[in-house]
Amino acid sequence: MSEPEIVALDAIDCRLEQQPWQFAEENAEAIEAHWQKVIEAKPASFNGKILLLHRWQIVERRFRGAYLMTDYASFLAWRDFGTPGEARWNCFAMAALEAADGAFLLGEMAEHTSNAGAIYFAAGTPDPSDLDGTTVNLAGSVTRELEEETGVSPAGVDIASGWTAVFHGQRIALMKSVRSPLRSGELKNRIEHFLAREERPELSRMHVVATRADIRADRMPAFQCAYLAHRLKV
Repeated sequence: MSEPEIVALDAIDCRLEQQPWQFAEENAEAIEAHWQKVIEAKPASFNGKILLLHRWQIVERRFRGAYLMTDYASFLAWRDFGTPGEARWNCFAMAALEAADGAFLLGEMAEHTSNAGAIYFAAGTPDPSDLDGTTVNLAGSVTRELEEETGVSPAGVDIASGWTAVFHGQRIALMKSVRSPLRSGELKNRIEHFLAREERPELSRMHVVATRADIRADRMPAFQCAYLAHRLKV
C-alpha cells in the first residue's frame, strides 16, 4: 500500500445517496459467518446501521461525497476481507485533540471494543445519528464522538474551521483540529477522571503525543501516524 496522502480542505459536503452494494448482496453467508466469529470474540458487538462512502471528489478545496447505508457486519467483513469489489471507502471524521502546550491527546481502546489496545483520536464510523435529512453532518460527528468518548465539551475547545483529509487505501480520515485551553497533563487527568466514572467507557486511558518520538506506529494506524508527524515540529 502507498504512503498516506495529506490534503488541506476548506469544507466538506457529504450526503446520503442510497444505492445497492454488490459485495453485501453477493456475500451474505460469508458475512454472517464472519459476524458470528466477531460476536464470539467480542459479545458486546452490535450490528447497527453505518454509512459507507461510494463516491467522492475534491473541487476547489471542498470535499464532496456520497454515502450508502449498510450494516456493521457487512462493513466489517468487507474491511477484514481486504475491501473487495467495487470501490468503496471507510470515510470518517476524527477530532484531533490538541492541548495548549501543543501535545496531542489520544485514547487507548478498551478491552471490550473491536480494536482493543489500539490508540486513536476520538472518532466513529458515520451512522444514521449523523444525518440531517440527507446531509451527513461530519462536523457534528466530531463533536459528538469527542464528548461521548472523552467528556470534552465542544463549548470548552476551539474548533478549527477547515479540515485535513488523510487518504490511505480505502480509508479517508477527515481530521478536524480541536484545541483545548488546558495543558496536556491537566487535560489527560480530566479525561481519565471522566473515563473512571463511566460504566463502560470506549477508552481505557489516554496517551500524550508531544513529539514524533511519542508516535506509536505499532498501535496506531498509518494514516494517523502520518497526520501526527505532519503536525508535530519535532
